[in-house]
Amino acid sequence: MTNPQTLTALEIARGATLLPITEVAATMGIGEELLEPYGRYVSKISLDAIDALADRPRAKYIVVTAVTPTPLGEGKTTTTIGLSQGMSHIGKRATASIRQSSMGPTFGIKGGAAGGGYSQAAPFEAFNLHLTGDMHAVSAAHNTLSAIVDNHLHHGNALDLDLHHISWRRVLDVNDRALRHVVIGLGTDADGVTRQSGFDITAASEVMAILALSTSLMDMRRRLGEIVIGFDRSGQPVTAEDIRGAGAMTVIMRDALKPNLLQTLENTPVLVHAGPFGNIAHGNSSVVADQIGIHSSDYLITEAGFGADMGAERFFNIKCRVSGLVPDAAVVVTTVRALKAHSGNHRIVAGRPLPPALLEENPDEVRIGGANLAKQVQNVLVHGVTPVIAINAFPSDFASEYDAIREIAASLGVRCAVTTHFADGGAGAAELAQAVAEAADEPSTFSFLYPSTASLRDKIEAIATRIYGADGVDYLPAAAQKLDRLEATGFGGLSICIAKTHLSISSDPSLKGAPTGWRLPVREVRLSAGAGFAYAICGDMRTMPGLGSAPAAFDIDIDANGEIVGLY
Repeated sequence: MTNPQTLTALEIARGATLLPITEVAATMGIGEELLEPYGRYVSKISLDAIDALADRPRAKYIVVTAVTPTPLGEGKTTTTIGLSQGMSHIGKRATASIRQSSMGPTFGIKGGAAGGGYSQAAPFEAFNLHLTGDMHAVSAAHNTLSAIVDNHLHHGNALDLDLHHISWRRVLDVNDRALRHVVIGLGTDADGVTRQSGFDITAASEVMAILALSTSLMDMRRRLGEIVIGFDRSGQPVTAEDIRGAGAMTVIMRDALKPNLLQTLENTPVLVHAGPFGNIAHGNSSVVADQIGIHSSDYLITEAGFGADMGAERFFNIKCRVSGLVPDAAVVVTTVRALKAHSGNHRIVAGRPLPPALLEENPDEVRIGGANLAKQVQNVLVHGVTPVIAINAFPSDFASEYDAIREIAASLGVRCAVTTHFADGGAGAAELAQAVAEAADEPSTFSFLYPSTASLRDKIEAIATRIYGADGVDYLPAAAQKLDRLEATGFGGLSICIAKTHLSISSDPSLKGAPTGWRLPVREVRLSAGAGFAYAICGDMRTMPGLGSAPAAFDIDIDANGEIVGLY
């Protein structure tokens, strides 16, 4: 493994030699007539590319997921990029497909989402900031509907909306806790109807989830029309179509539906599109990007948010159900320090120094925390997909700790590879690439966790017991009543997205490893009809993050040459 480098991600990215985006597209079989360039190194791809590439061979479809994340981050995006680069080192061609970064976390505590080290999507600044404006289009479309709702109330409320059951809020792509709960319409009668509302971050908008799940422009138009903005006084849902907002929203979102093309530091194509929240949405990049990428190379490598119990479960049961694409293999990313954290012996706080004991050689702690890895591997296997464990290596690791992970892999009967892509780029992921190629060649027996025809309660029960390891589900009265209402009003066929903590397989963030002997508490159920799912809320989910005491924004600036500094 290369000695740890001291350059920032931005400095590494600026040192790369990028190809004109037309040349990157050409390696995918995409001609210039299908591109809408944004400068030399970024382009949108026309949706006509879906049909233009349809007769080309289908790539092997790989999803990258992980153990339950810690505040440290386990490197899924970096591994996705590294693996896509690594394929070229074993004589294969790959395309990566990942989500777009939200500027809220970029200027907050998380930083960017382009990968890291020598496994990044580039250009770095464009990726982590405005890119081609998709985030802003989502914000504008969402807030246009918000304005139409309040305008409807101001002009007499002909649809008899119940002011206490209007669920459509507003969004911004910032971290701003002060906007979580607001009162709007203050002032004179001309300033609108006074009511309580609030703001979410743009990544949490249902419009963002719809962008990620739409299969065409007209499918997006239909989905936007099916958004339920609230209920009338008789308890019936009122949609964006009812209130005549869907058409304008579609016009705003028309260009945003076209996927964005970038490249890795080694010039591998990267499709960057959509950025739905990983808690209350499905946390995966777009279906249309994958429809293009699946015919552009030998392997299409995509990433699912958070651990296999969350992003991968939704990838399998929400995204794949919509796209019709069947995964050929899955990568489960782990790190030594993550498994030590899941032993329950260390307290890790984002932004603070690591506990010294975490960096000491301790393969026994790795084995204890390995219960989490084993459960997440099983969560992949239950869908009939072949997993590969990727050990994302750090300089502080010990060989004995890698051996402990290999023992876990052997006990599960799955492949395992150490990868040094952060320090060594694609060459450091060659072993992982070979293991993934072998796994993808095995016959797929993919199946969904539940049928669409199952009741909403049965779907929740299946996820809770088979994926999370819960003994059962307990519903608060409000959640039970909402489920009954959704079934009665024709929403029983929707998929389920469970909103819970990402820091534990359970609903309790303090429970590490693979907890047993607990029940999933559902306190609330909300509807995302346009996205095609209902989400069960299990815990306190923040849909508008706040800034820490020293956010990344403090260090981001422009130098005397007009160059961005401090972005990471």
